[in-house]
Amino acid sequence: MKKIIATITGAVLCFTGMAQTPPSIQFSKDSSLRALLHADSLKIEKQYAEIERWDKLRASAVYPVFNAGEFSGVVPVKDPAEIPDPTITYKLLFELTDNNADSVINEANYGLVEVARIINLHVASGIPIAKILPVIVVHAGALNAFCTSERYKEKYKTGNPNLKLISELKNIGARFIACGQAMAFKKFAKEDMLPEVKISLTAQTVLSGYQLKGYVLYNLSERK
Repeated sequence: MKKIIATITGAVLCFTGMAQTPPSIQFSKDSSLRALLHADSLKIEKQYAEIERWDKLRASAVYPVFNAGEFSGVVPVKDPAEIPDPTITYKLLFELTDNNADSVINEANYGLVEVARIINLHVASGIPIAKILPVIVVHAGALNAFCTSERYKEKYKTGNPNLKLISELKNIGARFIACGQAMAFKKFAKEDMLPEVKISLTAQTVLSGYQLKGYVLYNLSERK
């Protein structure tokens, strides 16, 4: 009987010992948890610091010609040493290929906003707007930004948010040229496009031709 009791007691003690977490393992778990919490707090601090930094930049931004949202602004620089020549003509050739993601399809095309920012940067640098000649070549998904509001609404259930900026660019003499090949592939008819958009056989000859005329190419495809 004593042997049976001793055996049962030993088994219970053994099971209890196995169920309890050794102090070293528990300490390791606590340390790991503290490390994770600390790392997460540092991440949050960095995120807030980044938000504050961007808020300051946005607050200081100026919009010499176009205000197409915060990403079209220019951050002033005090006493820059390199100054562009304001007497020459700046021939700017922009290639737009990308459409906005569906989540921001009701906002101005980000490539078109970048066009506005680049022109703002030139003017902020002291170049007269009359000395800037923009040509905007459109193909692939960017065609959506230059279609009529009716066509845009038919596809996205909202009006074309690019109309205001396109009109403002037109007012400074910008030219808009769509690729006929891309229109065929994307099923765009001539009447689907805004009246200010000219149609070429292909964007490729427009890009080569204008560069041979001295235009500087800005490829505004999405950078990944």
